[in-house]
Amino acid sequence: MPAPHGGYRWIPPGPERHVFSNPLMLQGVPPVVKTSAELKLEESLQVANQVSGQPGQAKTGQASTKPHDLKPRLLLMGLRRSGKSSIASVVFHKMPPNETLFLESTTRIQKDSIHSFMDFQVWDFPGQLEYLEPSFDLEDIFGSLGALVWVIDAQDDYLDAVARLNRTILTVQQYYPNINIEVFIHKVDGLSEEFRTDTFQDIVQLISDELSDAGYENAPVHYYLTSIYDYSVFEAFSKVIQKLIPNLSTLENLINTLANNCGFEKTYLFDVLSKIYIASDTRPVDMSCYEMCSDYIDVIVDISELYSWDHPDRKHKGDQNQEAESHVVLHDETMIHLMEMNKYLCLVSVIRNPEAKEKKGLIDMNCRTFQEALNDVFSRSWEQDQEAEPHQDHVEEVQEERPTAQ
Repeated sequence: MPAPHGGYRWIPPGPERHVFSNPLMLQGVPPVVKTSAELKLEESLQVANQVSGQPGQAKTGQASTKPHDLKPRLLLMGLRRSGKSSIASVVFHKMPPNETLFLESTTRIQKDSIHSFMDFQVWDFPGQLEYLEPSFDLEDIFGSLGALVWVIDAQDDYLDAVARLNRTILTVQQYYPNINIEVFIHKVDGLSEEFRTDTFQDIVQLISDELSDAGYENAPVHYYLTSIYDYSVFEAFSKVIQKLIPNLSTLENLINTLANNCGFEKTYLFDVLSKIYIASDTRPVDMSCYEMCSDYIDVIVDISELYSWDHPDRKHKGDQNQEAESHVVLHDETMIHLMEMNKYLCLVSVIRNPEAKEKKGLIDMNCRTFQEALNDVFSRSWEQDQEAEPHQDHVEEVQEERPTAQ
């Protein structure tokens, strides 16, 4: 069975898996992966120890420190061998894409719980499962739905996949009209650019026509060209996750203010665990820029793994700043700037301004101001979609001292 690199614990599909973001991931410490059985055993042992040793104390670790308790669910659906399990393994379990060839076909619903900046579940459905039959309870499947992600193999005959998707949409829309429907037109890495475009247009037209014929006009279906061999699948999942964030507009406003004041060409707020970005400035996404920022996170993690091992003769240097901060200047004077925002998120920016490296102190100060506003936004209740105008004004106070943009 293939195992992801970087010390990541690989649990084969079968039991429900829980992936916990590690606050020290940017220092080279891998995330924690456990099964539900292991978590229940730990909880039982913890309760037993407290009952026997300290009966008067409250249970530690029971109260969540998260700003929310909601767990939206992402359903990965599609026909057999369409690439659903490969997508989940690459994005959420750090598996190298070439090793997904050894994954076996999914025979039961694979449930993964992701514990990061927000808690959500990923359910990988077997392609042969007839979940629309009366024997299945739609509420159990779609009741906590955040998004339905339908994967279509672009290299295979997709007529059956389109027909089954449309049946699913028409059934689910009767009871859950507000769900997000996301279609991943997958495995496009093996197609030429022209054939890729034709396939995309053909699938979109087929789905739209069938839904229109069934009386479902202007269906809220979103389409993405994806492949596990590039960053397109991470980009697609970024768009999917962003629709589940109630404070997205506030985050984008804050990032826009920071980017404009510092002269950033592009800024991403990354989830360190999955390397999907939960927000960015509103400038158009440049895939090469996104890939560069995502790769830089890997560079930081890999270097940290090399130099974070404990040497027996290493002298103690006193208290150290645990928050990661780094920048690199490329051969064309482009600067990539990374700063850890909290234990789940980091801000990565691309700066084309050649004067930026001379004003890095001011950039760091602006980013720290943004960090305070960001964490204040996330400390609010996730059930309240509030605008944080005072924080935006706070960032704007340093506008007069910003580095000159190109």
